[in-house]
Amino acid sequence: MPTFAASIETTVMSSKKIQSALISVFHKEGLEPIVAMLKDLGVQLYSTGGTQSFLESLGAEVTAVESLTDYPSILDGRVKTLHPKIFGGILARREPGHREELQQYEIPEIDLVIVDLYPFEETLANTDDEAAIIEKIDIGGISLIRAAAKNYKDVVVVPSRADYGFLLQLLQEKSGSTDLTDRQALARRAFLV
Repeated sequence: MPTFAASIETTVMSSKKIQSALISVFHKEGLEPIVAMLKDLGVQLYSTGGTQSFLESLGAEVTAVESLTDYPSILDGRVKTLHPKIFGGILARREPGHREELQQYEIPEIDLVIVDLYPFEETLANTDDEAAIIEKIDIGGISLIRAAAKNYKDVVVVPSRADYGFLLQLLQEKSGSTDLTDRQALARRAFLV
């Protein structure tokens, strides 16, 4: 049976400070207070396209994913985040072997992933245009969500705008830190989107 001291140590070790975030969302409503909080906490922000422009309009400093990957958004925006410098930063365990590889390949750790998927079901309900429907099949977004959920021991995943309130509460109450139970709860949500 673990001692009280061991329980405290486990809780402290499971607490992680968010230092970097990748934000890629379709719907931007409700993101403003989160961005303000991340900005106040000094969190490094990464983003793409329209989300990047939105974050910058809020006064946030943002590193474009393209400058991180040294690769532009291609194929009419179909491929933006699908790159080892993004997924390596999300999937790496925060332990010596993985951290050495991150350093070797100049991959930053990504501690928080906020995604709101393209509105596929809404598009399906509103049009029969096959091309429009196909373009709302989100590949990068769902991949980011799954990667972050897989690495919930080290990464916070916010899989939809429905979870913005929970994240904001965490940021406010814990000053940008999360514990393992927080990350597990959000990872479970990730498999419902």
